[in-house]
Amino acid sequence: MTQDAPESIKYHRSDRTLEITFPGEASVSLSAELLRVLSPSAEVQGHGPGQEVLQTGKAEVGITAIEPVGHYAVQISFDDGHSSGLYTWTYLAQLASERQILWQRYLEKLDDAGASRDPSTDIVRVIG
Repeated sequence: MTQDAPESIKYHRSDRTLEITFPGEASVSLSAELLRVLSPSAEVQGHGPGQEVLQTGKAEVGITAIEPVGHYAVQISFDDGHSSGLYTWTYLAQLASERQILWQRYLEKLDDAGASRDPSTDIVRVIG
């Protein structure tokens, strides 16, 4: 099923959140970090299941541009140089409706990998 286009998309620079309102629904805020680490690009998602690349150090990432792509998506550019993901209305709606569980999964993957959201932190685990 195809998602209708949002009624509005607003970026709030102060708290680095993207506020999206779909027809007939309350607005939802998605952090720039969530959008960046779950970018639909091949660079992040890989070219098939199991090829995902864990994104680390993105806690302070911001959005620099949001450009429409036809009538079905936006291309979001981030201040870390990433700009290859096309966020379809369907994908944005999925992120909005599943944001808590997707965020929790991301945090668990970071923890499992011994990685951090902080761009200036390297996690070192001492075993012994």
